[in-house]
Amino acid sequence: MLCTLFLIYHEGKGREVLLILHKGEVLFRQGDRGEFLYHIRSGLFKVTRLHKNGNVVLFNILYSGEIVPHHSLISPKEIHGTATAVIRSEVERIPAGEWYRQLKEDPDKPLEVAALLQEKVRFMQQRLDHLTVGTPVERLRLLMSWLDDYSQGMPLTEMLNQEEIGQLIGVRRETVNRLLREI
Repeated sequence: MLCTLFLIYHEGKGREVLLILHKGEVLFRQGDRGEFLYHIRSGLFKVTRLHKNGNVVLFNILYSGEIVPHHSLISPKEIHGTATAVIRSEVERIPAGEWYRQLKEDPDKPLEVAALLQEKVRFMQQRLDHLTVGTPVERLRLLMSWLDDYSQGMPLTEMLNQEEIGQLIGVRRETVNRLLREI
């Protein structure tokens, strides 16, 4: 990770590690042991997974307010994919041991985790709804509209390549090229 790292000290609360990542910088990698969780304060990340056959698939978008990786919010697990910043992003790094200790000791923490997971389920429901909408151009418009809320004004084609856009809307790269010309 080649990001900028800040240590911030809060009186009575200890220290906080804040990471500043720029476009293309990696927050975590597929296969990492998961020593940290990450609170995305601002920004946007794409999460890709490299399969054994060599295919790289974009399978998730991470956005402001999330604590990730989602599959490690309750118990540790090896990292499932690689998270890469698509715009400038600020992230708080949380030691996993501290997170799990708070989960056991703080009676409000499990409800916080449930709320985080609920928000992600709602996001996934919205993305599935977008995938089942009529035409590919409608799906592209919905994706662009959704990303506008998080992209700090950066155009879709500067954040994602045509292959990745196609994976998010269920079409081939060549179709994305044609759709972008139509819009």
